[in-house]
Parts: sequence; structure tokens; C-alpha cells
Amino acid sequence: MERKAAIARETAETRIRLNLDLDGTGASTINTGVGFLDHMLELFAKHGFFDLEIDAEGDLHVDAHHTTEDVGICLGQALQKAVLDKAGMQRFGSFTVPMYESLAKVDLDVCGRPYLHFETPLSYGKVGDFDIELAEEFFHGFVNHSGTTLHVNVPYGTNQHHIIEAIFKAVAKALYIATRLDENITGVLSTKGSL
Repeated sequence: MERKAAIARETAETRIRLNLDLDGTGASTINTGVGFLDHMLELFAKHGFFDLEIDAEGDLHVDAHHTTEDVGICLGQALQKAVLDKAGMQRFGSFTVPMYESLAKVDLDVCGRPYLHFETPLSYGKVGDFDIELAEEFFHGFVNHSGTTLHVNVPYGTNQHHIIEAIFKAVAKALYIATRLDENITGVLSTKGSL
């Protein structure tokens, strides 16, 4: 059973091709045209042991908003497709990542119910050319199209790069845990019998 997905999305604003393998080694080839986003997605793949390929073109002459949001959408669609019927899957995942002065705590449920709680000290501004508020936009796109309940809490941190990097790493680690298969789980992990 291969837990892989290929997604293609084309709009008037973006063109994206994305391949995801949930049972990979952390290999990635990322090209979104947004340097900081590429960096975050590379470490997402590395720390989640996901093989991830993304080739994206967007209206970067406007800004990076559409590209960032649509890559989040495509990653969410790929996750939803790759988990198949979720049979035997752990479903829940939690992880805390310290990044120097910052601490990111992530709890998630791959349950089919999209929800994002995003509580961080992030403010407006930029990391490189990346608008800081786009980190939250990315995860909105991801949860809405993967059906994931995602709680991101950063109780403290001052360096915006560290905060965002800790979040992406924590999401990757929590998602790795949630998507692992367990031989003790028969069907889906729910008393309802379906997710």
C-alpha cells in the first residue's frame, strides 16, 4: 500500500505541481520562487521523513500571498489523498520544538474536520522577502484541504525566523506521528467507525 499523492493546481494566479510520499526518507526538491518558504518546506520534509517535490510558479510580481496559500492548499490535498481511508493510522500527533529562544507546541488530529488555532507572538514584517503573516495563511490552506485539526501554540519567542521554523518543524514531527500505521489499530481509530 503506497501512501503517495500527486497534485496539480492551476489558477490565474499560480501553477503548482506537488508530489508527497508519507513513507519517505525526508528527501525534497522544492522550488516555489519564495526562498524562505522553500526553506520551511525543505525542513518540513526532512523532519517529517516525507519525500516532497514541489514546483510552483506564482504572481510574485504582486507578492507571495497566492503562491504561499496555494502551496498550502496543495500540500493539504496531497495529505488527504495519501492517507487513503486512514485505516490503521495513529491519527493524533503532538510535538514541541525549541528553536533557541522560541518554543513551538503543535497538536493535531487528522480527522477530516478542518480547524486552525494559531496562537503565536508573530507580528507584521518580513523574514527576508517573506511576509510574516503568510505563515498562518499557509496553514489555513493546509488544514482546510487536508481536513486536519491543527493547534499551534508558541508561548514565547522573539526571533521571527526561529518562531516560524519551530512551527514548521513541530508540525512535521506531529504529522509524522499521526500518520504512522499501528498494527494494533483495526480500521480507523474512532468509535464511529469512520473519519
